[in-house]
Amino acid sequence: MKVVAFERSVQGTGASRRLRNSGKTPGIVYGSKDAAAVIELDHNALFHALRKEAFHSSILDLEIGGKTQKVLLRDYQMHPFKPLVLHIDFQRVSATEKVHMRVPLHFTNAETSAAVKLQGAVVSHILNDLEISCLPADLPGFLEVDLSKIEVGHSIHAKDVVLPKGVSLVLHIEQENPVIANARIPTVKAAETEEAAPAAAPAAAPAADAAKDKDKS
Repeated sequence: MKVVAFERSVQGTGASRRLRNSGKTPGIVYGSKDAAAVIELDHNALFHALRKEAFHSSILDLEIGGKTQKVLLRDYQMHPFKPLVLHIDFQRVSATEKVHMRVPLHFTNAETSAAVKLQGAVVSHILNDLEISCLPADLPGFLEVDLSKIEVGHSIHAKDVVLPKGVSLVLHIEQENPVIANARIPTVKAAETEEAAPAAAPAAAPAADAAKDKDKS
């Protein structure tokens, strides 16, 4: 994705406020061996870009003054209650250095699993993204999680996800293999099933008594 920015000559709280009032968003680009650069971007274009998943998990082509550099979105601040982007941070990337990035999970085939289709289970998504490490050229836009074989009462963990070539998971000591999805029978449905079983026995009793009376006659 391409992002167009412009060099910003003035800094400070007052300058940033005037910038936002004119429909611009202040930002910064840092990383690599180059000095950090303060920039400004068109707010409306940036606001709509932030609504796209790829903008958060892809290598971006940032153009400043006619020159393009590869960057990652690292942070941005929104107004507490207005649809307003207050500030944005980009980090330069090198083609030869690995990056750490959180990428979204795309869950597929839940509706075709036996747990959902035959047993009425509900699949819960515990995590929506995972942190990975790879070279910029290998960075995937998302990771696919196939739920077609999930079973009731079972979970899918981070290490179960099939990773593209050159990509590795970044896992932390406190969660060496976190759960990302599980399948459970809804509590209400389970209770209805338990109630239906005892009710079947009394219902069968009148039929049995009727059969005995018929034999006596």
